[in-house]
Amino acid sequence: MGEECADTKMERVHFVLIHGVGGGGWCWYKMRSLMENSGYKVTSLDLKGAGIDPSDPNIILSFDDYNKPLVDLLSCLPDDEQVILVGHSAGGLSVTDATHKFPKKVKGAVYIAATMLRTGFVSEQDVQDGVPDLSEFGEFGDVYDMEFGLGPEKPPTSVVVKQSLQRKLIYQMSPLEDSTLAAMLLRAGPIQALQSARFKEGEGADSVPRIYIRATNDRMLKPEQQDAMIRKWQPQHVYTLESDHSPFFSAPFALFGLLVKAAASFRCSD
Repeated sequence: MGEECADTKMERVHFVLIHGVGGGGWCWYKMRSLMENSGYKVTSLDLKGAGIDPSDPNIILSFDDYNKPLVDLLSCLPDDEQVILVGHSAGGLSVTDATHKFPKKVKGAVYIAATMLRTGFVSEQDVQDGVPDLSEFGEFGDVYDMEFGLGPEKPPTSVVVKQSLQRKLIYQMSPLEDSTLAAMLLRAGPIQALQSARFKEGEGADSVPRIYIRATNDRMLKPEQQDAMIRKWQPQHVYTLESDHSPFFSAPFALFGLLVKAAASFRCSD
């Protein structure tokens, strides 16, 4: 096994980093610097309506539309190239969608404090496990700023955590400069598109090795929710970080070490 791993270690590992709701490729600036300086190839893309993508999140109503940038990226990969997908928070939905659609192009999948549901939001239990429960902070409208692209009588089309709560909920262990940057760059995420995330069952997703990285001090996707998803669809490995919901800010060096460890694990599982 050791010799086999050594034989393939010269190939350049390509990580594709996928942000959560309202984030963008910018979330990964610390990780990308660490990874590229260590010789890895890194793509940190913006999903539709996120980051610098100009699309209005209020008109993105299907998950397929929202995840199109990732699907397009994988569609254009050469047949002999594989990537490691890394999803944070709701970015886990994007990762799972991709493993269903492109299992042969994904060497491995890493979920960081992420929604990991084999078929998406099919049951009420899936929602309880995979959607942040912030009811302790008040009603939905007390926690989120909402936009109603389909009219005031319809459900919201996009949401973002209120700026006054962002540091408390998402970045409580992160450097102040990072939470300040995030407050300037976070955008409303297309809530209807995310709620519609459902994936057809197939053999593909189960053929892709998965690793879950738990965040022990996560106030958005609580540790018990992460553990419930891990039990329901067990990954090959589970790692744990003492971090808030955003370890790419609060624990970048530790997270980088786990991603390197994950890459080695995937290489040796070939």
